[in-house]
Amino acid sequence: MEMIVDFPGGARVDAHFGGFTVPTDQPPPAGANSAPSPFATFLASIGTCAGIYVLGFCQQRGLPSAGIRIVQRAEADRATGMVTRITLDIEVPPDFPDKYKPALIKAADQCKVKKHLEHPPAFDVRVL
Repeated sequence: MEMIVDFPGGARVDAHFGGFTVPTDQPPPAGANSAPSPFATFLASIGTCAGIYVLGFCQQRGLPSAGIRIVQRAEADRATGMVTRITLDIEVPPDFPDKYKPALIKAADQCKVKKHLEHPPAFDVRVL
């Protein structure tokens, strides 16, 4: 997959791929806060990816997804600012069948973003 990243002005940095644009910005004073920061977008990719798998699980079994949500929390090391733990809490309505709750966790665990964090790729950064 090829992605083009450009700089449309200010502290904005946008990614273009597959006919989409993902805008990012920085909060003031560096940026105008017109879009999420790149790091916030990265964190959102984890929760939304898990959500795709949870939604797919429900759709495949004819289970309603209304009222289901994922609450994601990130804990960071105060000294380094690096994230040390990410917790995904899958909240379901009271009438959601108990027998499917463990399977929801297994579905969320299939998230491709999460798997890449568990087994990170090598990075090559070059100037051409």
